[in-house]
Amino acid sequence: CLVAVVCGRGLVASAEDAPKPAAKSERPWVLYLLPHSHIDIGYTHVQTDVERRQWQNIEDALELCRKTADYPPEARFKWNMEVLWPAESYLNQASPEKRAAFIEAVKRGQIGLDGLFGNELTGLCRPEELMHLTDYARRLEREHGVVIDSAMISDVPGYTWGLVPAMAQNGIKYFSIGPNHGHRIGFTLADWGDRAFYWVSPSGDERVLCWVAGKAYSWFHDGRIGTLAKAGPEPILKYLDELAAANYPYDMVQLRYSIGGDNGPPDPTMSDYVKNWNASHASIKMVIATTGEMFREFERRYGDKVPEVRGDFTPYWEDGAASSARETALTRVASDRLVQAATLWTMLRPEAYPAEPFYQAWRNVLLYNEHTWGAHCSISQPDDPFTKSQWAIKQKFALDADAQSRALVDAAVSERRAAAAPARAIDVFNTESWPRTDLVLLPVDLAVAGDVVTTADGKPVVAQRLASGELAVLAENVPPLGAKRFLLRAGDVKPSGHAKADGATLDNGRLRLAVDTTTGAIASLRVAGRDEELVDHGAGLGLNEYVYVPSRNAKDAVRVKAVAIRVEDPGPLVATLVVEGDAPGCRKLTRRLRVVDGLDRVDIANVLDKKDVRDKEAVHLGFAFNVPEGTMRVETPWAVVRPEADQLPGSCKNYLSVGRWVDVSNEGSGVTWATVDAPLVEVGAITVDVPSHLGTAGWIRRLEPTRTFYSYLMNNYWETNYKASQDGPTQFRYAICPHGKFDSAAAARFGIERSRPMVVVPVDEKTPEVASLARVEPPEVIVTSLAPSADGRAWMLRLFNPTGEPRQATVRWSSPPKRVSLSSPLEPSGKEVAGPVELPGRGIVTLRCER
Repeated sequence: CLVAVVCGRGLVASAEDAPKPAAKSERPWVLYLLPHSHIDIGYTHVQTDVERRQWQNIEDALELCRKTADYPPEARFKWNMEVLWPAESYLNQASPEKRAAFIEAVKRGQIGLDGLFGNELTGLCRPEELMHLTDYARRLEREHGVVIDSAMISDVPGYTWGLVPAMAQNGIKYFSIGPNHGHRIGFTLADWGDRAFYWVSPSGDERVLCWVAGKAYSWFHDGRIGTLAKAGPEPILKYLDELAAANYPYDMVQLRYSIGGDNGPPDPTMSDYVKNWNASHASIKMVIATTGEMFREFERRYGDKVPEVRGDFTPYWEDGAASSARETALTRVASDRLVQAATLWTMLRPEAYPAEPFYQAWRNVLLYNEHTWGAHCSISQPDDPFTKSQWAIKQKFALDADAQSRALVDAAVSERRAAAAPARAIDVFNTESWPRTDLVLLPVDLAVAGDVVTTADGKPVVAQRLASGELAVLAENVPPLGAKRFLLRAGDVKPSGHAKADGATLDNGRLRLAVDTTTGAIASLRVAGRDEELVDHGAGLGLNEYVYVPSRNAKDAVRVKAVAIRVEDPGPLVATLVVEGDAPGCRKLTRRLRVVDGLDRVDIANVLDKKDVRDKEAVHLGFAFNVPEGTMRVETPWAVVRPEADQLPGSCKNYLSVGRWVDVSNEGSGVTWATVDAPLVEVGAITVDVPSHLGTAGWIRRLEPTRTFYSYLMNNYWETNYKASQDGPTQFRYAICPHGKFDSAAAARFGIERSRPMVVVPVDEKTPEVASLARVEPPEVIVTSLAPSADGRAWMLRLFNPTGEPRQATVRWSSPPKRVSLSSPLEPSGKEVAGPVELPGRGIVTLRCER
């Protein structure tokens, strides 16, 4: 999003004056030109204006296809839909005749459809969110009988590893990568420019053929192909000589072709230029192509020579999402809530599943995480009407996703919700595939018959009225994909449990922590029966320690100097400390620390009431764990990444995207840290900013082993696109769970449970209870998605093996489907499943379960 619009600059090519051959060798070359507009949804113009410009681009491209239909095949105009957002928008508003013309051009190979909905910041996505990146592609395939097997991402440098299985399982075989040419890209082009590779998924079961355009996506932004030669050798011929000198192994070259800057138009001179070039060059040919066409020919010629690589291509631009931390958190939570909502509809009302509202909600999630955050002048002119109007639309994607996800959960349970108040019974719904025991909170505005809680058969349940007014209930052994009934009545509550808050300490009989009375960080964390301190005092940092950098230089970091600590909930079920203080950069910092009787974790909820600061700044929370010789593992969608060891060369190492958890473990013990709202961590030190936005200076090449990391919360470091400041309260929630030997399945379940709380519904006592729909054996294998199929005839159930070892999984249904078959996100009916399902380590399998 970093190249200004240059439309109308008078850079017109002369189709008759094709450059004369000047290559240093007679090596044959085929230059594949992929014409496309780089889709920046709001950077150059407000989003609605971009939408209209892209409609015009499509119509101009269709006209050029018609005009050049009798040209030599290599010179016939073609147009690539870089992403499908403009195709959806165009088809929704076009006349029937225009829609038919567009689809016919797709079927003739004149319009190439690339399968992702937007140029996504993939490191922000949840696992199932990555699967929804191709929702519209699947819709087009179903409705029009087209095949979409390629994808593009432009501008964005770096992509989460889980994108590979998400693309492959959705039929995407080819991935054209056109990063920005230099802004905050680290080593992306230095290590991967003009390289093709098969990117293998974390499980090893899938791979996608990737090709990084060495000239990035914007080589032609300042002019058309015929105007590149301003002085010296013809740039294209010079480029080919450079490739030859670097022992480039292929005769095919990928050239992204987008003119006029971001959201630019098709080039009306392109076909004539290519026709004349080919007529005057014997050994260097140009071909106007679609992405899929180019890749299919490349794979045919070189597929057996392309290397395979495995690892996370850790992205560079996700740090910008920390400039609007509140909306980023809303979208993360909405993504998980939509998965829960789909599960609830499948459990309770599958025949009425509202497919279109779900599609629209996922669409808003994707549009928020799309790479265009703000206007081109968002930093230089933050109060400009264009900047404000652009952000209002961008922000609305997050607000709408939040509201839609909540509405879909409420609608799923609406027929069970008791109309009368006060509530005498509640159902606690577990949307996961394993039994859960956890604290549930009945909201203040839910009128209940009393605070005495029992199970449906009259057994007492531990409960406590909190200082917030919420009623806390320990819901034990709630069945998988089912619900458990609890009854409420008036009477004397008999407190029980071991949780206790006293002064600056919390203890629940299993864990004991102490808070530093100066910084407010956790200064000590111990597990009962183990003689070990989990806080690394030698690091000069506690756990959940606030660190503010009022500049671009981490050496200027400052911390909280004085705090007030008070007991909010004394126990015995729930014990809570509130740590308050004046924190640099904030009006107020409030940290809540909580332990619960019977649970082996510490819950943390931080609320930063941020000041509106436009000077450069960043906010971090540090965590220094004392786990001698411990290995750090970072969970990302469908993968677990060890910093350095599981990162591709050229990956970002100044900060890493994190899905739900980070674990630090040695051979015998460790700790899992879960994050709900914040998607970035820095490994070892605060290392986020770079001294220059060009080149590789300041970007980390290698990460050394460490047990310290920072949750990277907020910044305004970018020079463009992202927000200049943020103001008001934002919540950041975490949980810490000490454990024995590392168990990746346990870590996965822990992270999911923190992001997906159980759902509480007031019900009539006479309403039949909801039985468990199914469970999965062994419990290491988890269900990540359960929803009705698009045709309404089946349940689509996705299994994931979060361990690194193969597993055989069996789904035990309470009421077995008529037929279960192997499928994919495309929802075909495949080979019938007659026994356990084989899953490799990190493997994903989708089942079609006929209703």
